[in-house]
Amino acid sequence: MAADAAPAWPAMTIAQANEMLAQPGTPLAVAEGEINGVTMRYYPEAPPTLRFLVEASQAHGERTFLVYENERVTFNAHWRAVSHFAHVLKSEFNVQKGDRVAIIMRNYPQWPVAFFAALSIGAIATPMNSWWTGEELEYGLQNAGVKVAVVDPQIFERMREHMSGLSDLEAVIIARETEEERNNPRVHNFESFMGEPNSWADLENKGLPEIDLGPDDDATIMYTSGTTGKPKGALATHRAVISNFLNSMTCQARMFLRRGEQPPEPDPNEQRATLLSIPFFHATGSFAVLIPTLLRGDKIVSMYKWDAGKALPIIEAEKISTIGGVPAIAWQVLEHPDRDKYDLSSILAVSYGGAPSAPELVATIKKRFPEAMPGNGWGMTETCATATLNIGEDYVHRPTSAGAPPKAVELKVVSPDGDTLPPGEVGELWCKSPANCKGYWNRPDATAETFKDGWVVTGDLARLDEDGFLFLVDRAKDMLIRGGENIYCIEVENALYDHPAVMDASVVGIPHKVLGEEVGAVVQLKPGKSVTQDELRAHVASQLAAFKVPVEIKFQDEPLPRNANGKILKPALREQFAPRS
Repeated sequence: MAADAAPAWPAMTIAQANEMLAQPGTPLAVAEGEINGVTMRYYPEAPPTLRFLVEASQAHGERTFLVYENERVTFNAHWRAVSHFAHVLKSEFNVQKGDRVAIIMRNYPQWPVAFFAALSIGAIATPMNSWWTGEELEYGLQNAGVKVAVVDPQIFERMREHMSGLSDLEAVIIARETEEERNNPRVHNFESFMGEPNSWADLENKGLPEIDLGPDDDATIMYTSGTTGKPKGALATHRAVISNFLNSMTCQARMFLRRGEQPPEPDPNEQRATLLSIPFFHATGSFAVLIPTLLRGDKIVSMYKWDAGKALPIIEAEKISTIGGVPAIAWQVLEHPDRDKYDLSSILAVSYGGAPSAPELVATIKKRFPEAMPGNGWGMTETCATATLNIGEDYVHRPTSAGAPPKAVELKVVSPDGDTLPPGEVGELWCKSPANCKGYWNRPDATAETFKDGWVVTGDLARLDEDGFLFLVDRAKDMLIRGGENIYCIEVENALYDHPAVMDASVVGIPHKVLGEEVGAVVQLKPGKSVTQDELRAHVASQLAAFKVPVEIKFQDEPLPRNANGKILKPALREQFAPRS
């Protein structure tokens, strides 16, 4: 082999790379011990608390941290705002360790300030869905027993008529308020304490109030998406949230070892920028993006509402290096008719999760952005986001996989009888990790069903291959049963995605008098592309058994309906189909 030739790939197995990264004394070392009464693997060198990370962020100084329209907040300004608001919560509203502080607003710069201020004084930061109705907000605030809520004006308007039923809620602090007076002693104005984001650099550097805080203290309550039933509040510790980004860092470093390279040292002169298309209140937005960005000294750019056409000039102007969220967002940028009008050469990573993605997406990313690294992963609210990550050559070679876990994460596939299944067999996925939540807030029944001796029972149907790579098959509850035959929706969706005209697709069950269910699909086509229902059915039939082919396909021009967490709202799609007989 020539001296300058690339080494054969992979240079080492997943297990070998995991072991090398987990050596004692290294930043990603893995040990085994007892955490909250459960024996598990964990990261002994991890930062102790999220407060520690906030204090450390001062080192990034005058780098820009947050950008929203004409508002730009440096790390120094953010630190001053967090420390200032921490004192406000403590002195003005008597927030104590363990009190719940809700953050409910769009991705404004005030969101991270309220989030990190609450965490830094030992309160339990409780993000809530900014898409919720007034009734849903009342449920969440009651369920968590929230003491202080930091909201934007739109959220307050939805909350207003429900205030009388929220006896635990002592104060509502409205950010970006236009009205001076609310005539309610419980309602306050964020800017009266803090000023506007562009002035935060002028705030006094107060430092954080003293508090005794440890890795296994409660940190966050993050609500599940609640596509069925009431949302559940997943309670996580500081250790769990921090372990999430160490999981990701291990998978990223492992990619270089698999190439035969050493992971690069961080370049102090390089600052990456993420165009955030998902909400901060989602585990991915806060745990997998916001917190690692604070740690690395990178930049987050937010939009009022995601729009691929409006995103293109932002990517050029802000030199965005990372885009993504869910696969549909990646497709919208890749296929936008104005894409070639802008310089998008700064993009180095296109990452996504939360929904099935077509294998073609990987090839399209490499074609459009040769320098960009595609990435996909798996995680859930209950695992504090990232449990596996599939990037680089591993993703190119296994485009239908969600990646292999780092050493600290254990996965197993379980049969209905509770037996662990061998590689290749489909069953329910269980996950054990230091990033797992403790349980559901005030829901002992649901906690007992989902959290078992350190394992999260995910409800996902999956298989693992011989190397430990995870392949998601479907949600156990969303699987279709046609005449006694199991049909995994993701399998049909992948066949639809494989057609070059399809940008987004979702498979749902159509009630059938005799068969129970038949397969229906709703599809959004790429701009300028066309295909008939018969042509698309024939395409699926060329890959799958006849009983898996959709009997009816609906086409729509607008994106498929999703909740704020990026999950497709299948109940809304099912309404488009009439029962069959």
